[in-house]
Amino acid sequence: MFLATLMNLSQYNTGESCEIKYGSGSISGVLGQDNVELGDLLVEDQVFIEATREGSISLLVSKFDGILGLGFQEMSAGDAVPVWYNMVQQRLVKEEVFSFWLNRDPNALEGGELVFGGSDPKHFKGNHTYVPVIQKGYWQFNMGDFLIGNLSTGVCEGGCGAIVDSGTSLLAGPTVSTCLLQLFREMLTFSLPGLVHGAIVIVDDYSDQVKPDQVCSQLGVCMFNGAQYVSSQIEQVVKENEGASVNNDLLCTACELLVIWVRNQLKHKEIKDAVLNYVSEASFLCESLPSPSGESIVDCNSLPTMPNVSLTIGEKLFILTPEQYVVKIEEGIKEICISGFMVFDVPPPQGPLWVLGDVFMGVYHTVFDSGNLQLGFAEAA
Repeated sequence: MFLATLMNLSQYNTGESCEIKYGSGSISGVLGQDNVELGDLLVEDQVFIEATREGSISLLVSKFDGILGLGFQEMSAGDAVPVWYNMVQQRLVKEEVFSFWLNRDPNALEGGELVFGGSDPKHFKGNHTYVPVIQKGYWQFNMGDFLIGNLSTGVCEGGCGAIVDSGTSLLAGPTVSTCLLQLFREMLTFSLPGLVHGAIVIVDDYSDQVKPDQVCSQLGVCMFNGAQYVSSQIEQVVKENEGASVNNDLLCTACELLVIWVRNQLKHKEIKDAVLNYVSEASFLCESLPSPSGESIVDCNSLPTMPNVSLTIGEKLFILTPEQYVVKIEEGIKEICISGFMVFDVPPPQGPLWVLGDVFMGVYHTVFDSGNLQLGFAEAA
């Protein structure tokens, strides 16, 4: 990797206070200005935050001295000009492109490579698939369907917002989407076959435009409060029904996800029995995936039986195998496996979003093209 060095700390201190909130904590301090070395490049007069307070244990115990933000200026704290902007403005790079290769082999001598001004062809295979940046702030783009095994979940049928972030270790998604990895397992205790059959009948008898909350209300799974159908997960209802139990809310959410799946598959399958078989198979696949909320430890011996997970980007499938989405950590002589999925809700107006962190970027070489406002992904080498 590279080493970024401040030449003379606090060469210039504005005295202006500033704060940054991260997903795992926050920092606050004052703005300073200094020259910064990045490899053999010298970025002059870079404004940065001198952290005087770190608001989480994770930041306090981290084995690094700072964070190099590579997002857009639209989300810069204190409206400071990011270091990448200064590198471009000071003509220190040939192209307005930087790229990441992350080596997921913990025993490798080289942990990865960040290239400013281009990309290293020895670290990717074939051509990159490019998608446009749809909103400046995070590096945000439109992601397509999310698949478990070779089965479409339907939750991103109309597209989902997603960002790529090297500062996020795992692959994170909103509660609505990532709960799909576990809710079907929970539903097995609530008479899954009867619920599936009921959902199919209602969806088929009405139209594919029927809303999931309406179907689940007719099935008696979700409650109706006189104004809207209550489900804190799918429809993101702000005011929760006071008498609803945790299990009822979970079942309501699972039912709505099930209706989305059924509705999606009825568009392509002519026989209802085939849909029943489809959902049964999907339930088995979801059951074999690690839970994104709750248990994070995975049985290392179960990896061969787990399904692949795929993300659709630019109409192309980007596949993650169990060996890739499960993180292995050596603790003494013992190997521990941890789920690479987590629930992370980015609040509006930026969210909700999927966050493709190091679990994804370790498999796919990523190009950040600020000149053309696009992202590129190719198989890492």
